[in-house]
Amino acid sequence: MALMSVAEALRQVLEHAAPLATETVPLADAYGRVLAADLSALRTQPPADVSAMDGYAVRAADVKSAPARLRLIGEVAAGHPFKGTVGAGEAARIFTGGVVPPSADAIVIQENTTRDGDIVVVNQASGPGRHIRRAGLDFASGAVLLAKGRRLNDRDLALAAAMNHAALPVYRKPKLAVLATGDELVLPGAAPGIGEIVYSNGYATMALTRREGCDVVDLGIAPDRLPETVAAVRRARDVQADILVTSGGASVGDYDLVKKALAAEGLKLSFWKVALRPGRPMMHGRLGPMHVLGLPGNPVSSYVCGVLFLVPLIRRLTGRADWEARPEPAQLGCDLPENDERAD
Repeated sequence: MALMSVAEALRQVLEHAAPLATETVPLADAYGRVLAADLSALRTQPPADVSAMDGYAVRAADVKSAPARLRLIGEVAAGHPFKGTVGAGEAARIFTGGVVPPSADAIVIQENTTRDGDIVVVNQASGPGRHIRRAGLDFASGAVLLAKGRRLNDRDLALAAAMNHAALPVYRKPKLAVLATGDELVLPGAAPGIGEIVYSNGYATMALTRREGCDVVDLGIAPDRLPETVAAVRRARDVQADILVTSGGASVGDYDLVKKALAAEGLKLSFWKVALRPGRPMMHGRLGPMHVLGLPGNPVSSYVCGVLFLVPLIRRLTGRADWEARPEPAQLGCDLPENDERAD
């Protein structure tokens, strides 16, 4: 029987991968989460014309030539708007972020002035709008600035805060259970005996999936006995994992029991074996609502399959618009023959 192509295998992995339920989380807890709805600004930024510099709010007509002598009539600080109006021949001291007073239409920066009591001497001519940040320059109320399906980074959270959102609608984090199998496996830090190897696959898988936004449950290592393997699969169901990832035990040997254990629990198998090198003995199916990926035991094969199949699955479950995995490009160190029946 011909092996399943990588493209068809990925299609079947994602076939039932609908985004998970949504929830609302505080802004401070939203880093790395995926937006479940478009996010619109709840305010205009800046809400009014404000000064971009420390200096003086003036009428441009009064400073179209220099020097110009203006009478100081008050002060404008950020958060403390000026209650009066700037008239002809007048100026108001203003600081960065201060609301530009009525009738003023330019800011003269402090460095271009000299002060003589209540008289401000403007030493450099200026024009309308100079050093003023207009209302709505950054964004207007109602504008959609963050799109549904976006995974939120630090800059996005700053923008959401400026938009006046205290909480954000996001997709629920997937819960992922990781199970290793094999009598030959020992944990890192142990002294391996003859024929034993240090377990490493799961640590790469758990790190990879945490990076993608999963909550991870480590089911440890199951020995090569069917009852213990079945019990581990049941623990994944008990913790209500959205995804169960197994490592090893999915090949055709007498001690490869993962497929048997999953079948005993009612696995609906999508495929077993992919036309991929490395990664041929990969398996996918579903146990009720739980997605199951059986990764090969070889560390390189396991990681390759994790990047090609597990990452897109997680991203679809979290509602990401950019769900496709994008492996980093690399240059071959030597020529390779074209693919045979398996994709290299």
